Amino acid sequence: MALTSPPTVVLGSVAFAIFWVLAVFPCVPFLPIGRTAGSLLGAMLMVVFQVLTPDQAFAAIDIPILGLLFGTMVVTVFLERADLFKYLGKLLSWKSRGPKDLLCRICLISAISSAFFTNDTSCVVLTEFVLKIARQHNLPPYPFLLALASSANIGSSATPIGNPQNLIIAIQGKISFGSFLVGILPAMLVGLAVNVVILIATYWRVLTIHKDEEDPISEVAEEEIMSHQFSPAIMTHCGPFNSEECNDSSEPTNNLQNSSQVHVMTDQTVPSLREVQMVPSSTNAKDSTITTNASEERTSDTKEETNPSKDVAIVVDRPMEARIMHSSEGKEDYLSIKWKRILWKSCVYAITLMMLIAMLLGVNMAWAAIAAAIILVVLDFKDAGPSIDKVSYSLLIFFCGMFITVDGFKKTGIPSALWDLMEPYSRIDHATGIATLAVVILVLSNLASNVPTVLLLGARVAASAAAISKEDEKKAWLILAWVSTVAGNFSLLGSAANLVVCEQARRAPNVGYTLTFWTHLKFGLPSTLIVTAIGLTLIN
Repeated sequence: MALTSPPTVVLGSVAFAIFWVLAVFPCVPFLPIGRTAGSLLGAMLMVVFQVLTPDQAFAAIDIPILGLLFGTMVVTVFLERADLFKYLGKLLSWKSRGPKDLLCRICLISAISSAFFTNDTSCVVLTEFVLKIARQHNLPPYPFLLALASSANIGSSATPIGNPQNLIIAIQGKISFGSFLVGILPAMLVGLAVNVVILIATYWRVLTIHKDEEDPISEVAEEEIMSHQFSPAIMTHCGPFNSEECNDSSEPTNNLQNSSQVHVMTDQTVPSLREVQMVPSSTNAKDSTITTNASEERTSDTKEETNPSKDVAIVVDRPMEARIMHSSEGKEDYLSIKWKRILWKSCVYAITLMMLIAMLLGVNMAWAAIAAAIILVVLDFKDAGPSIDKVSYSLLIFFCGMFITVDGFKKTGIPSALWDLMEPYSRIDHATGIATLAVVILVLSNLASNVPTVLLLGARVAASAAAISKEDEKKAWLILAWVSTVAGNFSLLGSAANLVVCEQARRAPNVGYTLTFWTHLKFGLPSTLIVTAIGLTLIN
């Protein structure tokens, strides 16, 4: 394809360059508006500069990809409510036999969860668990954080729903879920094993503990797992408002600690005043009793304050579950609620499994995900607003803007002209052509990010391979999926999953850790090159 008119080429390139800068560096000082607004700005400029007409811009938005993203995000929200990620956190440390076993377990769980729930989601959920386990046993966090991020990227390459670029490849290449899985699964499994070996070899000394110091890795406390709440729309744990609440809530605790000895009484056999107040009263006699008791308590409190050296007794309310067990009717209600919860969780898991089976059988992936999401909403039998609000709409908007911007850049003819120069050396019917194509994809994925790379190269690479054979066309799409995904392990900026791990680790309360660019690069460079090369020989 020849270049269009010079003004269109220049203006289209300027619009794409603005989009690229804001996508790769979302907080640049001269325009700190972020990735989402940056993609919309690039899309708007393509229309304002008349590189695209408004109708062409709307037509560039790929609705099936957006539908698949939306459906999988809603399903993930319900899986989080059904405690799936709590169980994944428990698996990290369950009967672990030391640091090396823990590292292997992190790699395996991260890869499997990423293949079915996207790599970004797995990293958001598991990063804090990994940090807590490392801190509990005085282990340096960086080998485990690198294991989490790199394995998430490798694992996500196996399925169309593992990451956004795979969604685009599967839909544009018309590759079924099962065919995609069979084509890349061998490369993913071998690549994951090689990545584990590289991790252990690189950090052998760090992961080696003397026999007299070695202890089995204990499980993460239940309350720590339950305290972690995942939201795909909000990556950080605490915003400014929540942090103020945390500070305010910590003050009473500090005041109690500074006072004299405190006794907490939780095994009361007689309900306390606060417990009585929570029970609706049916007679005036009960009301008067409560009022009398309250006045007596206030009097006694006044006397206690005059003697600060005296021990203070604090009566803590017992859980509602313990209170309702006093009566047989309350016990039956509690068991009923418990079994309803178990039944609901089972339905969530069953519907998710049915969605995956439907995709494997060749059902339209976007509609399979949307149908599963709607069924879960209906079965929940309550206002779906809080669950649907957790969907990352900013990501969906980013994709809309990116589709328009990339399509406008294609209209300039620059990507086609560059591919015409590379095509004779990148044909996949011989080894040198595959190697050249892999290098081009790897470099572009780290310079322009993997999703724009797939959008820019996908159609031309597939068309070139289709001229050889139909099987080579599918292989070209799978090579593009494999290399663009594993290329994310090259540097800290190469993948959104890497940035998620880095940011989550930095902001984790009490166990925060900063993963540096150079720490990642020292491992990422050899791992990416070796894993990519081995995987290319196994893709079919």
